[in-house]
Amino acid sequence: MFSNLRQDIPSGLVVFLVALPLCLGVALASGTPLLSGVISGVIGGIVVGLISHSSTSVSGPAAGLVTLVIAALVTLGDYRSFLLAVFLSGLIQIGFGFLRAGFIANYIPSNVIQGLLASIGIILILKQIPHAVGFDIDPEEDFIFFQRDGENTFSELLNISKYFSWGAVIIASASLLLMVTYDRIKWKGLKFIPSPILVILVGMLLNQCFQIYFPGIYLSEKHLVSIPNIQDWETIFVFPNFSKITDSYVWYYAFTIAAFATLETLLNLDAVERIDPHKRLASPNRELVAQGIGNTLSGLIGGLPITSVIVRSSVNIYAGAKTKISTIFHGVLLGSSVVFFSSLFNHIPLSSLAVILIVTGFKLTNIAVYQSIYKKGFYQFLPFITTILAIIFTDLLTGVIIGLCISFLFILKNNYKNPFSVQTENLKIGETIRIELPNQVSFLNKASIKDTLWSLPESAKVIVDATNCNFIDHDILEILEEFKSVVSVEKNIQLNLVGVKENYELSDQIQFVNILDKDAQQKLTPDDILEFLKRGNERFRKGKWSEKYFKHQVNATAFGQNPIAVVLSCIDSRTSPEIIFDAGLGDIISIRIAGNIVNQEILGSLELSCAKIGTKLIVVLGHSNCGAVSSAIYALKDGNIASITNKIQKAIDDTDSIEQKMKQGNEHIFNHVVKANVMNSIHEILETSSFLKEKVELGEYKIVPAFYDTSSGEVVFLESVPAFTKTE
Repeated sequence: MFSNLRQDIPSGLVVFLVALPLCLGVALASGTPLLSGVISGVIGGIVVGLISHSSTSVSGPAAGLVTLVIAALVTLGDYRSFLLAVFLSGLIQIGFGFLRAGFIANYIPSNVIQGLLASIGIILILKQIPHAVGFDIDPEEDFIFFQRDGENTFSELLNISKYFSWGAVIIASASLLLMVTYDRIKWKGLKFIPSPILVILVGMLLNQCFQIYFPGIYLSEKHLVSIPNIQDWETIFVFPNFSKITDSYVWYYAFTIAAFATLETLLNLDAVERIDPHKRLASPNRELVAQGIGNTLSGLIGGLPITSVIVRSSVNIYAGAKTKISTIFHGVLLGSSVVFFSSLFNHIPLSSLAVILIVTGFKLTNIAVYQSIYKKGFYQFLPFITTILAIIFTDLLTGVIIGLCISFLFILKNNYKNPFSVQTENLKIGETIRIELPNQVSFLNKASIKDTLWSLPESAKVIVDATNCNFIDHDILEILEEFKSVVSVEKNIQLNLVGVKENYELSDQIQFVNILDKDAQQKLTPDDILEFLKRGNERFRKGKWSEKYFKHQVNATAFGQNPIAVVLSCIDSRTSPEIIFDAGLGDIISIRIAGNIVNQEILGSLELSCAKIGTKLIVVLGHSNCGAVSSAIYALKDGNIASITNKIQKAIDDTDSIEQKMKQGNEHIFNHVVKANVMNSIHEILETSSFLKEKVELGEYKIVPAFYDTSSGEVVFLESVPAFTKTE
């Protein structure tokens, strides 16, 4: 953890500079003591940061609960009773965590989460533009569409001209130029300073220059960060009124705050994982316990309700944070700033911070995200765009609920009357683990699939078998892509995806291997298999071989084989059946013996291949320039070679003047002997194996002769061989 301090400390500083005005803004918008936002920010950073399992999530007071806080204050009548509700809500959240209620996060569709991120990006841009040009009347984290002052997000943009400040515009323009160009140019001598920190330093320097040289555009206190001075320490901490413990309204708001804070935290946690470049998972149940402890402590000492906050978390990630040290450090800075550094930080222009948030907003709502979702189809795009619009025109929680409703309707439409279940089976042969997906896989299966994949051991060999799937949700495909491109690489996992249909388009980085299953094998007829071999040889001859991904096929066939043909061929090094038929691993049973002759062991192998393994086509394959045939013609019988050449002799005996015509260079005669030898092998198979003969006569099996031309690469399947009678 501490090895990443070089990235985490600057990131924590950036998050602190962004979070401080946001904490104050939430308190101001809620009508609570100004330091209540800072208190909850400190607790969210330090306490929740320490307990949380997330490496990048940042917690604090959230704008999404402002309306609820206002309603609670009005109903309960005083701030101390409200603090009691916050304290109790924390205990309830701890209970949620121990009851493992965090599983809810796994059932939120990814298009809704992506809509949440994109909408936050748009809101950041729209809400921060006024601050970038000097319109700083509204709190920094007033992210709700309809504002307390009667204005809304868009009407506020029209009011910019009334409060326009050239000083803020110049600082914002310089900051934006610096943010855009800094990471690309990497100015020599400044590489160690993150661009957001440099932006803030430049903003402070420019404003000091304005004060000296251009006082007319100097930014006054209302355009700067404003950390309140602590004059009376006794008034900082406010304690809950425990005498209201029996008040039903207190309990009502305790459960309401707990429910809304839990939902927002789980949403943000899922969103943070999505933009995390390392795709690290955090336990949602542990997060709920951490948030509950944070809210309990916040309620005890006068703070606001705490949730995971996507704005600060996204700033944290894009600032380069590696571990939770960044989150904790930002909390430490929040606490120390109001005590020791208020005079220093009060010189930071809000327009500089606005630019940091605007750039973060553009990263969250990148046009590539819209294009990616659009390509996935109408059923994915409509909930996505609905979520964005709903959040922009209402608030985060309301917008997400609307998006969930739209997405749920589409799920019901696509999966009407289809049961959803996950059947995960871990079968181990060595280091191979098989995960078999069910017939229908939707986002409802997301939790178990995601947990199973992410919990796989390092350096494992993994098969994800989707051959039984008729429907795979885009959420599951995205999980597979994230696991393949990030997690499996980092954990050195060898992954093979089997049976994913062609109409599901994932990243080109993912390689799919379709392995023939038992049902498909048995449905093929001998003629179908013969056509398969012909097409394969045609691809071989034209040099258009199909991609095999043999490494993946090794894993995919680890638990069984379902070959479609058995090929009896010569041992010649140029006639490997898998290659000349462009077949994959496990498609063909290859029996190889010099001269493709038949003996008792060969017959046993053929019967075993057909009766037990399921092949229906036997190919006896001869080839041109066969060394075994040549040896037989020249009567080579040294050692055990005679056991081969004696078998081929029958084909030679049926040919007239072989030796004389061979000397004349008549290649046709030589190849005829090869073909005659193939036919003799087939006749011997049928005469010697009553089992195979019966199956062939019934049409269940088929035996075909074939001839391979070593010069052209072509395989010719022979219907019959013309009789070649010896001349009297």
